[in-house]
Parts: sequence; C-alpha cells; structure tokens
Amino acid sequence: MIETRVALPDLAAVAVYGARIGARLRAGDVVALSGGLGAGKTTLARAILASLGHAGEVPSPTFTIIETYDAPPLRLPVVHADFYRLESPEEVQELGLEDYREGGVLLAEWPDHAGGFEHEAGCLAIHLTAAEKPDETGRIAIARGGADWLGRMP
Repeated sequence: MIETRVALPDLAAVAVYGARIGARLRAGDVVALSGGLGAGKTTLARAILASLGHAGEVPSPTFTIIETYDAPPLRLPVVHADFYRLESPEEVQELGLEDYREGGVLLAEWPDHAGGFEHEAGCLAIHLTAAEKPDETGRIAIARGGADWLGRMP
C-alpha cells in the first residue's frame, strides 16, 4: 500500500487536492474519507465532485445516506455516501450500494461504519486530521492507495 501526506492549509488547497484526485479517478474506484466530525470529509468530497464537472450544490448525505451524481455532466457517475448513521455494516446491503456503484465512483464518508473498503484494489483511503505542528494550519490528508492506485496517487 502506498501512502502520501498532504498539507491542506485552506479551502483553496482542499480544492486543488480534490481536483488532483478527481483527475485520477476511474470507474470502480472508492475514495474512503475518514476523520472526526468537522474534519473536512464533505468539503473534500465537494471538491472532487466539482473537479468531475458538478456545478451545483452538494448536500451532505448525512441524512439521506446516499446521493447520486450522473454522467454527463460528470466525467464519471458518482455515489456520495455518508455511513455515519449506520449501526452495522450489514445495513449497506439493505441500501443496495452495489447497484449504485455499477460503473461509477464511490465517495464514502465514515467507511468504517460500512465495513471498510481498504480491501478493494481501487480504494484510496484518506484520513483527514487537524494540522499537528505549531507552524501548520488547516488539515492534513494522509492517503493510502490500494494496488490500482500505483502510479496514480494524488
């Protein structure tokens, strides 16, 4: 597994990072976004969607659990899911997630609540955390890519 660390000092940096991820996405990929409440998971998901061509609003899927975005206008269809409210990974099957994912990309917030996706070769797992050093601001993204991300890491 390949790991990178990226400083995201402000929203502009998040947008640039989201664009780098979006440019590298392929059908079947999963971007698994983890971190505490307010870590910036939805903000990064919005940046990725914008880079794929979505110009409208991107509501947080906290209550709907799944939001879908079709191609066109997007380069790829995207499923944006927030699994925070799931009580067990088995609930993912009840949602029919696999049907939504067909031929598209999954942006998964709180992936651990869905059983995780890191076992998938096309998973880019990104953990967002507050900057750790006194001279840093904003957030840090620690990304780990599965085998399919070799040569594509943002």
